[in-house]
Amino acid sequence: MTSESRIGVPGHHFRRTIFFSLVLLTTLGALSLLSVAFQDNGTQLFELVLLGLYAILTLWISASFWTATIGFAMLLTGRDHYAIATADTRGSGPDAPTGPFKTALVMPVYNEDPVRVFAGLRAVWQSLVETGQHEGFEIFVLSDTRDPDIWVQEELLWRRWAAELGAPARLFYRNRVENTSRKSGNIADFCRRWGGRYRYMIILDADSIMSGETLVEMVARMERNPCVALIQVPPVPVNRASFFARMIQFAGSLYGRMFTAGLSYWQLGTSNFWGHNAIIRVAPFAAHCGLPKLPGREPFGGEILSHDFVEAALLRRAGWRVWLAYDLGGSYEEIPPTLIDYAKRDRRWCQGNLQHSRLIFARGFKPLSRIHFVMGVMSYMASPLWLIFLVVTGIAAWFQSGVEPVYFFGDNFLPVWPETFTVEMTTVLWVTLAMLFLPKILALVLLAAKRGLRLQFGGLLRASLSVLLESLFSVLLAPVLMLFQSKFVAAILLRQNVGWPAQQRGDHQTGFAEAFATHLSHTLIAAVVGFLTYRYVPSFFWWFTPVLAGLALSIPVSMLTSRVWLGQFARRLGIFLTPEETAQPRVLQLLDENLAAAAAPVCESATGGDLWYRAVVDPCAYALHASLLPDETPNRRRRHYLEGLIFQLQDDGAHTLKANEKRALVSHRDGLYELHTLLWAGSRSPSAGRTPAAPGTGGAEH
Repeated sequence: MTSESRIGVPGHHFRRTIFFSLVLLTTLGALSLLSVAFQDNGTQLFELVLLGLYAILTLWISASFWTATIGFAMLLTGRDHYAIATADTRGSGPDAPTGPFKTALVMPVYNEDPVRVFAGLRAVWQSLVETGQHEGFEIFVLSDTRDPDIWVQEELLWRRWAAELGAPARLFYRNRVENTSRKSGNIADFCRRWGGRYRYMIILDADSIMSGETLVEMVARMERNPCVALIQVPPVPVNRASFFARMIQFAGSLYGRMFTAGLSYWQLGTSNFWGHNAIIRVAPFAAHCGLPKLPGREPFGGEILSHDFVEAALLRRAGWRVWLAYDLGGSYEEIPPTLIDYAKRDRRWCQGNLQHSRLIFARGFKPLSRIHFVMGVMSYMASPLWLIFLVVTGIAAWFQSGVEPVYFFGDNFLPVWPETFTVEMTTVLWVTLAMLFLPKILALVLLAAKRGLRLQFGGLLRASLSVLLESLFSVLLAPVLMLFQSKFVAAILLRQNVGWPAQQRGDHQTGFAEAFATHLSHTLIAAVVGFLTYRYVPSFFWWFTPVLAGLALSIPVSMLTSRVWLGQFARRLGIFLTPEETAQPRVLQLLDENLAAAAAPVCESATGGDLWYRAVVDPCAYALHASLLPDETPNRRRRHYLEGLIFQLQDDGAHTLKANEKRALVSHRDGLYELHTLLWAGSRSPSAGRTPAAPGTGGAEH
């Protein structure tokens, strides 16, 4: 077997045949069981609808189930002859390595917390330095930040770090004048301006953390495989303390590797890109991954929002390989701390994933890339399909209740259902539950078989209790997320554009007012549907109680799971422990140290007050900010606009300016110089109404 075949040419046909055969056979088997219930009295319209919905949903669930099951077998045996970790095709690809090169660590940011951004980047760099191989890496902070205060703070933190490094050529920062095409446009701008300097770029999100050892190994794997354009390293969720976040972190850490191993089994060299924590070969990415605008208007037309799936498909279309390195650790991310924040992030991703429906039948894509697009769409369409399935099932039960009454015999508490209804609901319940919960049991079996892994999760007993609690809360949260996602899909289908707002990071707790406003509709739906089903179809009510319970309890559950004290209490009990909590990795220790040290002022002459205004009057901040602005030709119309803003600032104060007006004042070098000179020489500060310090005394007083 050649090295080329080992990474997926002949071997992938065998693996994919096995996987898709298992998925199809499982779906057909479950579907045949359900169809038996409809054969006695002929098949009616609503029964055909149920069969169609159940076929789609079972296909989706069985794909996830077999992915996890195959991943379990791979991790249990420790054998994978096709993995990118063991592949070596040196010299066989079109980009064979020659001479020294640099790798860029690229972090696009958009209105993120600058303190956390630079603390994380510092930790990554410090971890790289500890490997002794940091000379081959350089760092880019690619800011699309629109908020003028955050923008200036980014610059000040960047300059302080560059001064501490003593090697500013290793650390680059720029803020784009216009954030065209969002993150994908940000990366494209990097490739056009600086891409020729680097063989590889490693994409990091604002909350990404990667160890130096992992970064070095990613580069080494790319060097061994010149036909590979992208290697994705699965990130593990860490660092959040709320009960909800710790539960998600536990699930991601315990089940996640099993799923990613299964994905790697059947995807092989046609894996996907998750948008961050991945290494990319710059030349093919720049050559093939320019994203077109889709015809029509948003939400389905316009700029492609979820660019990562599309970029991976474009690389495969051009003949390059894309791999998932499920065996690599040292890759981390931070997740939303509450159920409501988690749903808000889903809302942002939902539009981008549904947009992929426009690309499923586009020319030139590999079949597996089309399947990735389908899976992206189904990750959100599954919720409204489940909702429709439940509604149709309830209607069917109501029709049946009018034809065949429910009988009680003797002292039986539970009714003896009519035969067709029993088969139908039992099939849906047990087949679905088996495929949903068996992977959790397999994860515990994997823990029991590997003592070292078992200890990292606090022992088998605590891990089992954690799985039980996680499963219970998953049952309660699932119907809430189902309604959230169904609402998002409906809004998008009604052509409501969500845009791409920054997401909430960092621990915070959901108050009663927020929970009440968000979940009141869920509670009312539970009350109304519960009353109607109990009143008119009592037999269906008992089957429906898990869904109704989750919706009815959505307000207290949302508030309770957001509590940090409850998450910390669970940790003291050893519940939801993860390997990153049992023995904190070095790079996460460095992050904590950097955050603890971040209380120092970013500039001695700029302490307190509005940072955007410091860039106007403070010599330290002004000199830095002005030096980073792009050169441009003066424009008379723009100058008149800026003069008007300057007069407004002087006459009415900074509080009357909107964020975009403040940004305009500090975005143009000539206008900024005029404003700086005017205010620095003036007697009073329009921002605070106080006298600025005289030149040479160390800055303005605020």
